[in-house]
Amino acid sequence: MTAPVARRQAVHDFKRQAILKAAGTIFAEQGLEGATIRAIAAAAGYTPGAIYAYYESKEAIYGDMLGESLGQLARAVKAAAAGAGADRQRVAAAARAFYDFYRGHPRELELGLYLANGMRPNGLTPELDRQLNGRLIAVLQTLSNAIAAYAGVPDAVAHRETVLLTASLCGILLLQATGRLKVLGQDGDSLVDQAIADLLERLAE
Repeated sequence: MTAPVARRQAVHDFKRQAILKAAGTIFAEQGLEGATIRAIAAAAGYTPGAIYAYYESKEAIYGDMLGESLGQLARAVKAAAAGAGADRQRVAAAARAFYDFYRGHPRELELGLYLANGMRPNGLTPELDRQLNGRLIAVLQTLSNAIAAYAGVPDAVAHRETVLLTASLCGILLLQATGRLKVLGQDGDSLVDQAIADLLERLAE
């Protein structure tokens, strides 16, 4: 890559990150439905036309943001699994990394929840929805592989157990984010530890 090309790429990446940062603020304040390209542009210090040079819609911006978020989650889960020792430890480490990522980054959890609008995708094209779902499946595949290696079960069984555990983790995160766990007198970390322990015990049978 030549120096001029590298400089143009650096400027492009800088502006794109500025747009994503501004969009994150606007989405947090107004939600996906309430946000506008004009508001995102104002927050980024650009004109609406400058935004359209990078993204065709606010949904495309959202999709890029969620895609990056899922990429960060995937790296966290993979690193945790790779750094663990035995297969049993890899299962626990991968599951815990999934929970810890969202526990430590509540705005990333909120970003993911924007995707839900009742029972259907909110404002995303079918192609973008498929791409994002593919990224999520790739994240869960790390945990599924660890389960299959530990328990020696078929891939279909490992996948089912992965989905079941993920549903539990997401439920705990949601209750925690809304303050319901405190009302119910429960601790998120303890519940996660119990969910992982129950999974490992069931797999060992």
